[in-house]
Amino acid sequence: MFFVLWGIVFVAGTWIIATYNSLTALRLRVHNAWHQINVQLKRRNDSIADLVKTLKGEINFEQDTLHSLIEARNTAMVATGVKQAAEAQSRLGESLGQVLALIENHPDLKSNKEVLDFQDELSTRETHIAIARQYYNDLVAQYNTKQQAFPGNLISGFFKFQPSELFSTARFERTILPKANVSLPR
Repeated sequence: MFFVLWGIVFVAGTWIIATYNSLTALRLRVHNAWHQINVQLKRRNDSIADLVKTLKGEINFEQDTLHSLIEARNTAMVATGVKQAAEAQSRLGESLGQVLALIENHPDLKSNKEVLDFQDELSTRETHIAIARQYYNDLVAQYNTKQQAFPGNLISGFFKFQPSELFSTARFERTILPKANVSLPR
């Protein structure tokens, strides 16, 4: 009887430790994936700064549009947390979409090599962001599922693991991607 009791305690202890460690590992992977998204967003923001420099002299009559893009970029650069970053990126996408529409309506800009290079770089950046976002959201789904499914929910509740937020940019994809002629992998 004594060995059976110790066996049960050993199995339960091992299960608790394994579940705790797997939740911790997933939480750390989610944090790392979020940092990878931030790296890609920073690269896009840097590209946008280069575009603004290129366009400043070219579209003097559309300074409000450029000013809106600059403000949206600055807001996106200081956004913290998943929800705030998603909202800031959506606003940035709307502003960038307006600039891309402006470019499409001006033949001189459409044929400008720097602008064409930016559009190619934007396409590449958006693909990298989409891949990083998909990876992040996949990890968040695994992490949140493990916290909510029995019996992992017992450990996550006891150790106060918090669910992570998905990084949703549907509004961003609807506003900027069609204008930039960018398609994302799903």
